[in-house]
Order: sequence, then structure tokens, then C-alpha cells
Amino acid sequence: MRTLVTGATGVVGTEVVNRLATDGRAADLTVVRTARRPAGDTLVRWQMGAEPPPAELAGPWDIIVHTAASTRWTLGREDAVDANIRPLRAALDLAGPDTHVVHVSTAYVGGVRNPEDLRGAEFEGYRNGYEWSKAVCEEVVREEHRGPLTLVRPPLIVGRRGGGEISRFSGPYTILQALVSGLAAVVVGDPEGYAEISPVDEVAAAVTDAVLSAPPDSPRTEVIAAGRESLRLGTLLDIICRTLNECRAEHGVAPIEKPPIVSGDTWNRFFLPLAEQYLSPFQHQAVKLLAMFQSYTSMSEPFEPTRPVVDPGGVMAASVRHWAARKPRLALGRPVPWTLIATSA
Repeated sequence: MRTLVTGATGVVGTEVVNRLATDGRAADLTVVRTARRPAGDTLVRWQMGAEPPPAELAGPWDIIVHTAASTRWTLGREDAVDANIRPLRAALDLAGPDTHVVHVSTAYVGGVRNPEDLRGAEFEGYRNGYEWSKAVCEEVVREEHRGPLTLVRPPLIVGRRGGGEISRFSGPYTILQALVSGLAAVVVGDPEGYAEISPVDEVAAAVTDAVLSAPPDSPRTEVIAAGRESLRLGTLLDIICRTLNECRAEHGVAPIEKPPIVSGDTWNRFFLPLAEQYLSPFQHQAVKLLAMFQSYTSMSEPFEPTRPVVDPGGVMAASVRHWAARKPRLALGRPVPWTLIATSA
């Protein structure tokens, strides 16, 4: 069966390709990988949505696994269209009426929308361009693809269960660097809020199982999450700091301090307006970046999983240890406390 994997060099795509290559059930699959950047002789380079597909990608395909996406939360509306919506439509152009499309979305398209939370009407109540574009992508694939469809919705993705391995450090790993560098002077959020994470191998397992199972008669949605067993923000922060300090102690390096957690309302109403005039441009960027995690790590309600994530605390600890082993200069660095800069009279 001809199977196309888009975004094959990304975090999820890499894991899916590896899993399909080692899963005995996939023996009858012919897997073709495509991505925007060349990576090896067997990968087909394609700027999806910006250029016609290469001849070797001509459809129809039996299965299309669409993992290609830009996950940047700083995308503007037009950038989000170019990065995520147009590439999806390009992939759907290769699908026939019997093609099983397995589309990797995000669990946050099903979360709470709050127009007051972020960027007004630009993203229709969604928190950023990535989240908005993935919601639009789900609408597009449901409306424009009449064949079998599976939607896979992961939350924040971290490393594999057990060893913490992951092909690229992005997303939640920003928090680790901010903690050890001293940029995270405080963590903004609700200490009892839910912080959903999933190991990348379990996301890939959901995709692989969809590929290797009978195509659904009607659209199927898989939600990967811990649900009520999800970590709370305070616990997540405890695990991260404790694990980092264990790694630092093994190398004789002083521990980092756990930053205080400040509620979003208190931070936005009081601390930030008073401190903002004293922040350097770099600190301004750090505050904006870390603020984007607030609504993701302080959810008032968890997701309802179809594929439950067990022991998310162990998953997070393994991911931190792997990051520290791969990034020792960062993990063992000396935090630089924030200092006020002089302002003109």
C-alpha cells in the first residue's frame, strides 16, 4: 500500500517513520517521506503549498499521513495560512476518494476559547496562529476529503516514555532553558491548573495504529492526554526543578531555585505594568514567550482522552534528563538573576 508521510523530518514525522519501519504489521506498506528540507537520499523535498508536488508524489495514495506543520505560536494569520492550511490542501490534492488521511492536529482545538485571553478577533478566540490554523485545518479536511479520515490530537509533546528521546527540542523545552538561565523569574499561571503532556512515541503509536487499522467508515478522532490524571502546573514545575537539580548535583553544580508561581490576573494587572518599564528588550521577549505557556499549563479542565497517557510525571522527568544530557552547557549553566535597567528621566 502506497503510504505518504509529510513532515517526515519533524518531531512527530520522524517518530512515525521510525515506527512504521520497525512495526511488523507494516510489511506491506511502501512508505515515501517528504519534507521541506532535504535529509537523506530517500526523502523527497517538497515545499508544500508553495510549489507543485514532484512527479514521484503523484497520487492517488492509499494512505496519507499528514504530520507537516509549523508549531510556532508567534505566527500571524497570513503566515499561519501559508505554513499550515495551504500545505494541508496540497496534501489533499494527492488523495483519492478511497485514500485514508491520517491528519495530526492538536488537542487544543477542542479546548476553551477565550477572546479576552490573547489576540482579539485575529484568531477568533484561539490562543495563537498555530492553534487557529489547526482548527481551520480540521474544518478543511472534514469538508474537502470525502474518504476515510482519522484525526490525531496530541497536547504538548515531550520525549519518549522511559528514555526521553526526541528528534528536536522545541515547545515545552523552552521552559527548561528559561529556568536554568534565570529568565523565568516567575511562572505565571494557576498552580492547580492542568498541564497536559504526551510522550512523542505514544503520539506516533496512535498515528501508526490508525495507519495499520481498517479505515474508519466515518471520521475518527483520537485524543492523547492524561485527562484527570494530568499533571497540575505546580507539580509539573516541582518535577522539572527536582530533575534538573538531580542532574546538576551529579556534576557538582549548585541547584536552581524553583521560581514562584503568580496568578495570571495578578501578573497582568500589577507586576507586569510596574516592571515593564525596567525590562530590557531581551527580557521583554522572554516575558512574551513564557506568557504563551500560561494558558497551556493552567487549564481549568483537562482533555477527555481516547488514548490515556499514564504516569505523565515519569514522562516529564525522563524528558528533562534527556535534555540535560544532550544540552549540558545549558543544563549546568549558572542562572543570571534579573536586574533592572536604568530608564531615562
